[in-house]
Formats: sequence, structure tokens, C-alpha cells
Amino acid sequence: MSATVRLYYGEALARYGFGHGHPFGADRLAAFWAEAQRQGLDRRVQIAAPVSATETELARFHTREYIARVQRQSANGTGFLDYGDTPAFPGVYEAACYVVGSTLDAVAAAANGSAPRSFVPIAGLHHARRDSAAGFCVFNDIGVAIETLRRVHGIRRIAYVDIDAHHGDGVFYAFEDDPDLIFADLHEDGRYLYPGSGAADETGRGAARGTKLNIPMPPGADDAAFLKEWPRVEEFVRAARPEIVLLQAGADSLAGDPITQLCYSPAAHAHAAGALARLADELCHGRIVALGGGGYNRANLARAWTAVVEALLDA
Repeated sequence: MSATVRLYYGEALARYGFGHGHPFGADRLAAFWAEAQRQGLDRRVQIAAPVSATETELARFHTREYIARVQRQSANGTGFLDYGDTPAFPGVYEAACYVVGSTLDAVAAAANGSAPRSFVPIAGLHHARRDSAAGFCVFNDIGVAIETLRRVHGIRRIAYVDIDAHHGDGVFYAFEDDPDLIFADLHEDGRYLYPGSGAADETGRGAARGTKLNIPMPPGADDAAFLKEWPRVEEFVRAARPEIVLLQAGADSLAGDPITQLCYSPAAHAHAAGALARLADELCHGRIVALGGGGYNRANLARAWTAVVEALLDA
């Protein structure tokens, strides 16, 4: 029997995208939605409108100084928010707030049981630091969600799983010494790809040592390589017994992405989402929130994200 899945869709989410040929364009949501409709998934999910985060919510993770800087550059629409990957544009602050707010709404629905399973396609901005943008990511909706789950919903032990081609450095380093943030990340080896982090020996610091699992994958790794490593992730999450699971399902790990070198198919994403949904049923009242993450080949992201949604429906 199909589970109920909440899917966040609306024009406000599509605003988070950069122009002038930038890989993270505003057309990414439309590419996903067209494929979801083609497959009839739009009729099987509960559609939720995007929600905007407040400045107070952002400040649970980000510094007030950085938030103010984004507001200023959003007003004038000029310059970069990092060292050249993440340009400001008029309204970038408001667009980024809708990404964060939609993720916060999804984790709240998971926490209170009204929608244990959700997918937010334009979300999973895992590179932003507490005090800066990075790698196309203005605000780190994952970091804000983790802080909010703890402060607002009383959920402390959180499993974060990341299958984006890029290492989720903004999440990893923000919680590197946090023993209750269980972190598992399969990514293209940082010796070959931005951000250059996520070595296998990065397992957490201090009391958190051993609560972080980084699995660097060689360029060209395919579904067979993914499935060989995946049981380590599943066992790691099960042993941690989290209260909620967050999945960053970046589609840039599929073959043919223009800026990465992994070679998965959508079956890898379906496998991960389905396995984690079943684990969530076993361990944490079914609570799982999946986030779209990266992906710069539009056909790829459409296929990977619809595979995730279908897996969440059917697992």
C-alpha cells in the first residue's frame, strides 16, 4: 500500500536559481515537475505550497551578520555571496528563505506526525556555512532544520544521509563535534571535485568521533559501486537509532552531469530513498524528509527526483 508523501511545489521555490547560464538555473523545478506529471506522481502525492522562513529561524544556524549581508546584496542585486560560485540577484534573500522555510515545514510535519514522509525538490543546500555562502548555496536549510528540530520539536538524534556528488561540507563541519548528528555521505572523492573534503578518515571530533561516515567514490563509480558501499550506510544509520532521517538526494551523481564524474542511474536514488524510508519506519515513526540537492543535467534530475518520490510512496 502506498504511503502518503508531501511534495513541496510552487513558483516561490523556482525563484531560487541563478541566471546567465549558471548551472543552478531557475528552470530546475519545472524540469522535475514536468516529469512528475508525466508519470502521474502529482496525483499520488499531497502537494504543499512553499513556506518562507523568518529571520529568527535563519538565525538558529546562521550568524546575524551574514543574514544582514544577504539582505543588503539582495536589495541591490550585485556581487557574489561567496568567492565566485554564488551570485547575488534582486530577491535572492526572499528566494532562499522559501527554500529554508519549505524544509522547516517538512520537518515540522514529520515531527508532529501529520506528514512523516516529504520531498522538497529545491532544497538540500549543503555547502553554506554559518557565516557565508558557498557552492550555489545561500542559506543551509539542512543546518537550520537540524537546529530547529532540536530547539522547537525536541528531536535531538538526527541521521543525515547525503548522496549528492559533492561532499556536504557545510553540514559536516557545522556539526563535526556533535555526537547526536549522525552523518553519512557518499560523494565523489574530494581529490577530484569541489569542495575537496570528506576523506574517509574524517569521522567526527571529540565526543562525536565515530558518528560521521564519509565514503569517497572514485570518478566513474556506477550503480554497482554504489550498491557495494550502501550497506555500510544502512548499518551505520540503524546502529545510531535516530529520531528522524534527512536525505539529501542530489542528482549530480548521475552519469552525464556537466560538472561531476560519477555514473549512477536513478536506480541508486530509488534504492537509497526506499531503504531509508523503511529504516525510518523501523526506527523513528516513519519520519523521513528528502531534499533535492544538486543536479545540473535537467533530464537527470527529473529522473532521479521522481525515482525518490516513487520510492517514498511505495517503500
